[in-house]
Amino acid sequence: MKIERIFASLNISAMGLSAQRKRMTSIAENIANAETTKTEEGTPYKRKVVVMRALAGNFGNILRKETIRLDITNEKHFSSNGFEFIEAGDTIRGVRAEVVEDDSPERLVYNPEHPDADENGYVRMPNINIIVEMVDMISAARSYEANITCLNASKNMAKDALEI
Repeated sequence: MKIERIFASLNISAMGLSAQRKRMTSIAENIANAETTKTEEGTPYKRKVVVMRALAGNFGNILRKETIRLDITNEKHFSSNGFEFIEAGDTIRGVRAEVVEDDSPERLVYNPEHPDADENGYVRMPNINIIVEMVDMISAARSYEANITCLNASKNMAKDALEI
């Protein structure tokens, strides 16, 4: 067994933690700029979202490779029907997270006293909904916690394997 295979789950959890941290950062920027009507370009702030993509294969293949790493010790314990076991040369690379701008339209708010109001009294506000940002923040926090749990489980399995 290659030493990289022992740390593959740790690497994937670390990439997941990094991706969730990036997601929390973009949510914090969105909340901080929820009322920014003019950026350096002169337009309202655009909401930022994190798009995550698997680096190797699709998510189902990665999950299958991570969960089906057991050898059958007794035919009655585990059936391999429909599952493929990981081969020695397979690699799992994790997830890639990119920050992109959300192209949804800006909100128009009637406020004729605002310095950025147009001739009709409307102000173009950022395309940010605080409630959506709060829900995304809770989701990112739960995903971060799930990655921490996976990281600790992998760490304990590696530690226990060294004690054998």
